[in-house]
Amino acid sequence: MKRQDKARRIQAVLDERFPSPPIPLAHDDPFSLLVAVLLSAQCTDERVNQVTPALFARARTPAAMARVPVEEIRAVIRPCGLSPQKAKAIAALSAILRDEHGGAVPRDMAALERLPGVGHKTASVVMAQAFGEPTFPVDTHIHRCAWRWGLSDGSSVERTERDCKKVFPRERWNELHLQIIWFGRTDCRAVRHDPDACAICSWAMSKARRAAERQRRS
Repeated sequence: MKRQDKARRIQAVLDERFPSPPIPLAHDDPFSLLVAVLLSAQCTDERVNQVTPALFARARTPAAMARVPVEEIRAVIRPCGLSPQKAKAIAALSAILRDEHGGAVPRDMAALERLPGVGHKTASVVMAQAFGEPTFPVDTHIHRCAWRWGLSDGSSVERTERDCKKVFPRERWNELHLQIIWFGRTDCRAVRHDPDACAICSWAMSKARRAAERQRRS
């Protein structure tokens, strides 16, 4: 089956399974989303959602956050892990937003990627979910599912992003990004996954990839 045909069939399954996929990270504005995505690195969304209310009760805007001592930020976000680095990044990017962007999160990928602690994936999530710009952020779920489904070769998240953008319509990128994340969490998990019982892997995953996955687990 050609990748384009496979992608259309995958999209139909995802539309039926998750017709209105929610955004996993709780946020009220681009700044709170930016910080939440930064905190989600090597941390579950659930834990981030437990931590951010206390953080934003302390400071709701970049200007206010820039005034909070780094050690105080670190104490609040400690449950998210990597707190020293994340606290420094939150303080530094808040100051830059205050001083260079008028206290607003820029609607610009390059400007976002220049912020401390903000990589391509974080910037892509903000562009998609805060500003509605078509992007295709790739997390571990999307990277895993795209490989299993034969949409990409699994060599890198950059390659997965490029391949997904090629086979899925641009106007659906943001929604599909969320749909695949939820499908990967619930139906196509990293462990204890039965391809034959999966609504997509059962027909999209090749014998070679099934064998490769079994070998990695053995």
